[in-house]
Amino acid sequence: MSEREHLSYTEFGSAVIDLAHQIRNSQFQPEIVLSIARGGFFLGAALGYALGVKNSFTMSVEFYTGIEERLPMPVVLPPVPNKVDLKGATVLIADDVADSGETLRLVQEFWRGTVKEARTVVLYEKPRSVVKPDYVWRKTEKWIEFPWSAGWSAGMPL
Repeated sequence: MSEREHLSYTEFGSAVIDLAHQIRNSQFQPEIVLSIARGGFFLGAALGYALGVKNSFTMSVEFYTGIEERLPMPVVLPPVPNKVDLKGATVLIADDVADSGETLRLVQEFWRGTVKEARTVVLYEKPRSVVKPDYVWRKTEKWIEFPWSAGWSAGMPL
């Protein structure tokens, strides 16, 4: 197993502040924050508060099934979003990591032609990602342990 990077809740707070500054400094003003479930929930919610964006949306996509294990391609899980809900909107798409980038690419392609403009934000970007996010906190090649999922993926008992 590869070396890991551990993100604490304190570092997460700093990351959100940094990303919010990046977004504001770029003059991008999203009307909606779309969080990719599940990893993007936390970042999307925090950026919604930091940027003053009250409209939020979630899209569930399954790709990773375990540590460094994934499906052949990402899959949108039901309920599949109705494209009418975001028609003409300016959207910030939030996820925890752009690893292969396939999840971000799927979500971008799903909304292409529907939204007015979409930009992407992630905590981490890996060099192999096929999508280069618009806003990135850190770049790494390591497997990331997020504070909200650490232990649970290893089968920690409730």
